[in-house]
Amino acid sequence: MADIYELRQQLETVTQSINTSAQAINCDKLKNEIDEIRKKQDLSGYWNNLQIAQLDNQRIATLERRLVIVETLVTKSNDLRELLNLVEEVDDESLIPEIIDSLKNLDISAHKLFLETLFTGKYDNLNAILSLHAGAGGTEAQDWVDMLYRMYTRFCEKEGIKISVIDFLPGDSAGTKSITFICSGPNAYGLLKAEMGVHRLVRISPFDANKRRHTSFASLEVMPEIIDDSELKIDPDTLRIDTLRSSGAGGQHVNKTESAVRITHIPTGIVVFCQNERSQIQNRETAMSMLRGKLIERRERERIEMNLSIRGDIKKIEWGSQIRSYIFCPYTLVKDHRTGYEESNVLSIMDGNISEFIFTYLTKIKSITND
Repeated sequence: MADIYELRQQLETVTQSINTSAQAINCDKLKNEIDEIRKKQDLSGYWNNLQIAQLDNQRIATLERRLVIVETLVTKSNDLRELLNLVEEVDDESLIPEIIDSLKNLDISAHKLFLETLFTGKYDNLNAILSLHAGAGGTEAQDWVDMLYRMYTRFCEKEGIKISVIDFLPGDSAGTKSITFICSGPNAYGLLKAEMGVHRLVRISPFDANKRRHTSFASLEVMPEIIDDSELKIDPDTLRIDTLRSSGAGGQHVNKTESAVRITHIPTGIVVFCQNERSQIQNRETAMSMLRGKLIERRERERIEMNLSIRGDIKKIEWGSQIRSYIFCPYTLVKDHRTGYEESNVLSIMDGNISEFIFTYLTKIKSITND
């Protein structure tokens, strides 16, 4: 019965992975959070704010889905153990092929459960606001922003995440100087927060008649979309709000009204800008959501940096630090400088296949912060 022994060992390994993930997810904590949200839903006037109610319902659905996944895998693990015991007792190996298939599927599901543990942060289930900015280098850097925007749109398509552009500044002759967009979908912020930082491109420039190699940079800011005003109180006296005419395309409406809004948070110097909505009120609401997201992202980043410094790794995780290099020439390589993970198929990465980079980084941060 050597095969049974090996299968039992494999099952114990998978079961241990399931139990570890279940402990990290903390089912009791999830149930308590669901109860708290439902108590809040029973309060008078709760349903007056449909936007908050929708977010709470989405949160409940996410938590319940995690509970079902854990309970299902625990049950499957126990059932498989009983089946192994039965095969061993009756000395009948005819069920071994079925057990092997079940164990393989359970292992895949256990890995997916592990990925769920990477998204247990307070804001991970929220939508994400991303802002790409071209660095020095003119047209070359602005074209790099276009390439990165395409990469993230392809990635989001694969993950079932929708993209909506809220601000856009075209390049002088080609490409994009900056673009801000909202990524809406399951764990959007939890996934994309791993991408915050400076992205470096090395290639033969298509804009250089002499075919020289160029290095370009683009920065990516990532923040959660905070809708709930109670999440972070901002003193109106600390804000400077300017209105101005939109600079992009938009016809007569853009030319005649000062609908664009720029908000400066005086204590931190953070500036947010929105011009793509038709009304000044809508632009102001979007800009305030961006400001809340930036302030919360700043707070979370400082918390992670404190944990890193305690462990002796004092490198800051800020949007101004170079996180990844994309090399097209003289060889092809994409390397993440925070984790050391690399991939030689640069065209596949530019087509949105960046999951391994994201999960490798999130796993590393998870082990450091125990978030």
